[in-house]
This record gives sequence, structure tokens and C-alpha cells, in this order.
Amino acid sequence: MTEAVLFDARADGIAIITINRPEQRNCLSREVREGLFAAWDRFEKDPALRVAILTGAGDKSFCAGGDLKEMVETGMRVPARDFIPLPYDNLELTKPTIAAVNGYAFAGGWAIAQNCDLCVASTNAAFAITEVKVGRGSPWAAPLISMIPQRVFMEIVLTGKPIDAARAYEIGLVNRVTEPGALMDEAIALAQDILAGAPLSVKAAREMVMLTTEMGRSAALQAAQAAHEIAYNSEDAQEGPRAFAEKRKPQWKGR
Repeated sequence: MTEAVLFDARADGIAIITINRPEQRNCLSREVREGLFAAWDRFEKDPALRVAILTGAGDKSFCAGGDLKEMVETGMRVPARDFIPLPYDNLELTKPTIAAVNGYAFAGGWAIAQNCDLCVASTNAAFAITEVKVGRGSPWAAPLISMIPQRVFMEIVLTGKPIDAARAYEIGLVNRVTEPGALMDEAIALAQDILAGAPLSVKAAREMVMLTTEMGRSAALQAAQAAHEIAYNSEDAQEGPRAFAEKRKPQWKGR
């Protein structure tokens, strides 16, 4: 990986991806964007890695968004579709991801945290969609309508004012809030909770959640049934009940 983005492939199946430009508030400069694209690609292609945690170096900023200086220098108007590396949007990922947010998650920083499946935030975290403050746009925020209440969403995008970790947890944007020194431990614990599940069941469960945000009840039920067929017919589907009956930890094979 590049110096701008660090990649730690742990033996337990967790990948930790760190934006490593704290002196620039971990903003999405060209080298950071390129590093993130490469890191997500590495995570997706490595069968030994099952969950990724995305965080920012230092304790002041997870990611402060786009590099405004670069935007001025390049005269950027409408960003390219793949300008910011967004998991499950312009990046094809099939595995769970967790954002571990320390400090500012503004604009593009909010975007990448939003696109991760789960989010753990430290008490010093702050979230904001600041584009109205600088005359830019936030079309990437549209999926928030399925995550937080409409009036809360409206206030956030119209004012550009930040919300703290407690408010982010209250509205359902964040799963867990912890003290700054315990942020990564909490994110790793959450990842390990996911790893404890049968791989194919976890994959199908994740697909089901995403499907239900895209369609109505009846269609979602049918799609979810199809998404779980492989899990139902797997060796793990027999191993799980057997391990429970024998009062032992299941040995998942992912098949």
C-alpha cells in the first residue's frame, strides 16, 4: 500500500485500513483516494479477510472530506463518478465493513463512513455534510433517507452544521460510541462478533439488508429467500445445529 493509506491484514480475518495523512486532517487528496481504491480492492480479493475496519490516523480527524485546495487548482466542477472511493457504490465489495470514526467526518469523510455497513464513533467524533458551506453538492448523501429520519436529514444537508457522536447515535447513524482510547478495540470487537457467524450466513444477511432498502416488502422477501439459498444448503448449515447440540464452538468452513 501507499504511505497515505495503511493496510493491516490481521491473522483473525480482519483488515484495518487507515487513512494516514493526519497533518492534512486525512482529507481525500489524490494519493489518499488512490490508496483507498487499492486497499478496498486488496480486501475484496483476499479470501482470508472477512471484515474490514476503516479509520483515520491521529485523534483529530477521521477524514475531513475532499482536498479543497486541489479542487481549486484543478477547477473541478462535477466530480467524476469514481472520484471518492465509496464502498458498495463505485466499489464492488461483498464483505462487511466498519467505519471507526475518530474526530471529524466531514463531507467526503461522512460519505465514506456512511457507505460502510456499520459505524463505531469515539466521543470526540463530529459528523457534518458541509457542502452548502463551500458551494459544492452532496448527491452521495441520498441513501441517508433510508438510514435517518427525513427532517433530521433535511436539517443536516441544509445547514451544514456538525452533529456530535451522541446525536449521531441517537438518530441511528452510529452503532456504538466509545471513548477515544477504546475506539479500535470496540471496532475490532464488533468485527469479531461478525466473524463468529457462519461466513455464508453473514454474506446472505448483509445482502438481505441491502435488498430491503431497494424494494417493497413482497419483493424483498422473495429476494431475501434467494439470497439465503446457498447458506441453507451449505455444510455450515448442518455444522451449526450439530455444534449447538454437542455444546461446542462451530467450525465454519464457508461452504
